[in-house]
Amino acid sequence: MSARILSGRTVANALVDELRAEVERLPVAPRLVFVRASDDPASASYVRSKARLASKAGVRNETRHLPESVRQEELIAVVEELNADDDVDGILVQLPLHAHLDPEPVLTAVLPAKDVDGLHPVNVGRLWTDRPGPVPATPAGLLRICDHYEVPLEGKEVVIVGRSALVGKPAAALFLRRHATVTVAHSRTRDLKAHLRRADLIVAAAGRPGMIGPDAVAPGAVVLDVGQAPVDGVLRGDVDPAVADVAAALTPTPGGTGPMTVAMVVANTVAAARARRGDGGGPAR
Repeated sequence: MSARILSGRTVANALVDELRAEVERLPVAPRLVFVRASDDPASASYVRSKARLASKAGVRNETRHLPESVRQEELIAVVEELNADDDVDGILVQLPLHAHLDPEPVLTAVLPAKDVDGLHPVNVGRLWTDRPGPVPATPAGLLRICDHYEVPLEGKEVVIVGRSALVGKPAAALFLRRHATVTVAHSRTRDLKAHLRRADLIVAAAGRPGMIGPDAVAPGAVVLDVGQAPVDGVLRGDVDPAVADVAAALTPTPGGTGPMTVAMVVANTVAAARARRGDGGGPAR
């Protein structure tokens, strides 16, 4: 048995084409501003990737890169300036920040309507109460992959490994919306393999390369691998590649969930622009 490959890059390209057509119908192209208060090379790379895809979709974008000398109040002032600018539809504060900065007050300073990361407490509440609003990009991308490849979710057993605010928790809410039965496992879960073996679909988001092997996956399961970490110069996911011999379908690393995270940020920006302008906008599709 060899798993079907669920290419996130393919889905992301199709979504960008849809978004570009949608942007062309808007009277004004959406505008997205990245706020980067860090010199972290990975963060810089992520922002460049998001900016390239935003431009491809016709979304105007720019990056505000703040030096290490920036004070907390100065960073928040930048966010508040962007909040007040009616030409700005989306604000994304790229993490991590410089070590002396506290991300919590910065993220909560972003207006919920412009929070394309879906991390503001108001938007988290909207997610869990099934109300419209931006959803964190990575879990939204997981649903988009499932829809594109017609992976059934209703009534299925979904096990999510990882309980972060960025992936695990919002993914649980989204799969519950699709009427799946959801288990969230984590570092203190007893007998993780027993939980995983009963899953119809596994979301691996623990950040531990190769932690899920073929012996932990039921034959015919679908596996969505969110983990990405360099190992001996090679990017590895949380899922051992040998899982492809057991699973029915599997996202690759790289080229799986990563491209969808970038694409869903752009989708959230377009939805935010439509919502702010009374054009029927809502959560990114």
